[in-house]
Amino acid sequence: MTAPGLQIGSPVGVIAGGGVLPFAIADSMQARQITPLLIGLRGFCDPSGIARFRHHWISIGQYGRLKRLLRAEHCRDVMFIGSVVRPSLASVRLDWGAVRVLPSVMAAYRGGDDHLLTSIGRIFEGEGFRLHGVKDVAPELLMPRGELTRAAPDEGHLADIAKGIAVLAALSPFDIGQGVIVIDGHVVAVEDIGGTDALLANLARLRAQGAIHAKPGRGVLVKSPKSGQDLRFDLPTLGPRTVEGVAAAGLAGIAVAAGNTLVAEPQETIKAADAAGLFVTGVPA
Repeated sequence: MTAPGLQIGSPVGVIAGGGVLPFAIADSMQARQITPLLIGLRGFCDPSGIARFRHHWISIGQYGRLKRLLRAEHCRDVMFIGSVVRPSLASVRLDWGAVRVLPSVMAAYRGGDDHLLTSIGRIFEGEGFRLHGVKDVAPELLMPRGELTRAAPDEGHLADIAKGIAVLAALSPFDIGQGVIVIDGHVVAVEDIGGTDALLANLARLRAQGAIHAKPGRGVLVKSPKSGQDLRFDLPTLGPRTVEGVAAAGLAGIAVAAGNTLVAEPQETIKAADAAGLFVTGVPA
């Protein structure tokens, strides 16, 4: 349900990056009688996925075009969803609408990713748009508290989870990442700009090279948003691909912040985790 007092109009403009989440969000909106209008980011959004919905395309830097499209479609309510690699300024082709807000964008680039996203959000709000997050339009896609899987963490795993949450909280001010791997009390890897997939792939390589001495089936991937992060833009995400990476890395399971983590393709995620004997649990951040 929508939060008390929160008004969401229809249609809602969904600025869509990569991955399946924009389409899962759009399906959820339709089930709740909210019309999604997808604005696909060229080079990121999947053309085959967006084709199922009313949509338009823009390139990074076409802020003026985006505003015109949203207003022509009577979209006052907007959300951002999907993966986008932070572009270099040299690769961005600005239209006149973007040139007008360029000083604000340049200032945003001088901060970390959280600062950039929040600053872009303020630009939109200054134009009269209302920004929403997944909690507002598709709360059923958020991770619940407790286990989703048949397997559950043991006492050792719970200790690793607690340590992972503490590490992420300590790293939050540095805007580094949203994931950490802890094995038997040892922090063995921290997510960086490469993201969770790269984190897990690197751990699998280290294990194959004999650098990880813990037996397979120990250790936990812990994911949680950074403190102070604007949750309308960038929630940690869990999906079948994450499960595959955790299994390949020889870990025991995944713990994510309940209520603040997106679960992409939940049925497939649970099925994959059960098949691999992994636990997936939602914990208080």
